[in-house]
Amino acid sequence: MANELTLSVNSVKQVVSAPAEMPLLFALRNHLKLKGPRLGCGMAQCGACAVLLNGEEIRSCVTPVSYAVGKEVTTIEGLPARWATEKGLSAADAAKTLHPVQQAWIEEQVPQCGYCQSGMMIAAVDLLARIPNPSIAQIKNAFTNKPPSPHLCRCGTYSAIITAVQRAARAMQG
Repeated sequence: MANELTLSVNSVKQVVSAPAEMPLLFALRNHLKLKGPRLGCGMAQCGACAVLLNGEEIRSCVTPVSYAVGKEVTTIEGLPARWATEKGLSAADAAKTLHPVQQAWIEEQVPQCGYCQSGMMIAAVDLLARIPNPSIAQIKNAFTNKPPSPHLCRCGTYSAIITAVQRAARAMQG
């Protein structure tokens, strides 16, 4: 049975008509047409579907849409606005500014196929919010040992991801 659920996604209130137990990922992709979070495994085992919920990484493929009601969902599409708000940028500057994690991913040319990279960047934002200047060991730990499972990249861009996280950390502190 469908319910009218009000979600705050990327700082915009959105109403979706969906069963309460439907995965948040499906609401984001199918109802709100956001393409950043992706369906990888559907079992919270790969990280392709990662989003921030009240600033913390979750796997949207196993999170019921009703769990997000009353909380702030941030997808990769919302990272620039989140950064602009944190830095108090003007609307004009915000419109042309990427989050430092996104900019670092571009500068380090991290993606190959790119399928997992949205989730990887979400994990990086979560990590840098908790540990502003992480060591390589802390970066590896955040991507491999933080529950529910490791973030998986079939192309093996892990060393570029580490370098990009380090670059983003420097940019965020500067």
